[in-house]
Amino acid sequence: MRDLRNVVPIRSVLIFGGAGFIGSNWAHRLLKTTDAKIHVFDNLSRRGSHHNLKWLQKTAAGSDRLQVTVGDVRDANLVERAVQKATEIYHFAAQVAVTNSVEDPRFDLEVNVGGTFNILEAARQSSRHPFLLFTSTNKVYGSLGHRQYPRSATRYVCTECDQVSESQPLDFHSPYGCSKGAADQYVRDYARIYKLPTVVFRMSCIAGPRQFGNEDQGWVAHFLYSALLGESISLYGDGRQVRDVLAVEDLMRAFEGVRSRIDRTAGEVYNVGGGLNNATSLLELIEAIRALTGCRMDYDIHPVRPGDQPLYVTNFGKLQRDVGWEPQMTLEQILENMYEWRKENRELFLPAETLRHFSVPELQPASGMAS
Repeated sequence: MRDLRNVVPIRSVLIFGGAGFIGSNWAHRLLKTTDAKIHVFDNLSRRGSHHNLKWLQKTAAGSDRLQVTVGDVRDANLVERAVQKATEIYHFAAQVAVTNSVEDPRFDLEVNVGGTFNILEAARQSSRHPFLLFTSTNKVYGSLGHRQYPRSATRYVCTECDQVSESQPLDFHSPYGCSKGAADQYVRDYARIYKLPTVVFRMSCIAGPRQFGNEDQGWVAHFLYSALLGESISLYGDGRQVRDVLAVEDLMRAFEGVRSRIDRTAGEVYNVGGGLNNATSLLELIEAIRALTGCRMDYDIHPVRPGDQPLYVTNFGKLQRDVGWEPQMTLEQILENMYEWRKENRELFLPAETLRHFSVPELQPASGMAS
């Protein structure tokens, strides 16, 4: 008879939003560095998601380790079926733009709150008691407009005491802030009430290869690619606004860290970002891109948008204490990696009208694939 005492359970990883920027990078890392079975759940609505999915299919070719479900997190029945076999869940699926949330707050609510609730309920009812990580946002802290910062020629000046920790009061500002904040609190409370092992990441700006940025989301990529295409951009405010930038590779390490210490991290909320060393203003990033690429960027100045934070820099001390994590990549390295990836994948940046004629990858219900 087979001795089951030393059999290691197979990791069954479900990634909602798994064909997006963060999700596809995480799925690829798991396929390359672990034996886990990966289930990507995505509605493929974001630009680049089809190409990311092809990349994952190529990585998993010849194995039965990749399963794909094309679906929407608002579909509770489909979500429940997807969750049944999962031992780990990573929830990246979201409506991500503040501007879109203002234009259509109901859609924003249904995706960010309703979709998260569907995932939580499915996880709660699962016999596998899966680990669940949810990516929230620094927007749950509101505009931070009560703070006053000295100004230099290129930025609002930030010191260590200006970094934002988890003790910062929540202050949802914009429908997007409300929806992500409500989802954030649901995830946290399901750990307290139902003992589900959840972790919330309140993230600053994440950047890296495979990011298809635009004005509303993925601003570092948007700035870089606009410069390369000779396109002007809009700055909302005086350009001195400061954000900290984290490499997607460092974010992956943070995922690994909290999962490996689930005895300590379950039920916790962590601010995750590049910190003071990776902080940059909009004007400074424009100059860094010019120095890297030789491309000058034209921009127009517009009024500050409601809820925009003049300065946000992450205090990641809690995550550092609990799992020993800190960023390793500099902002310069992040930009260089994005620049190299962009040069190697020029065809992915064809005009949207052209991209619409590209074929969608075939999702055959065989060899680990399910549509």
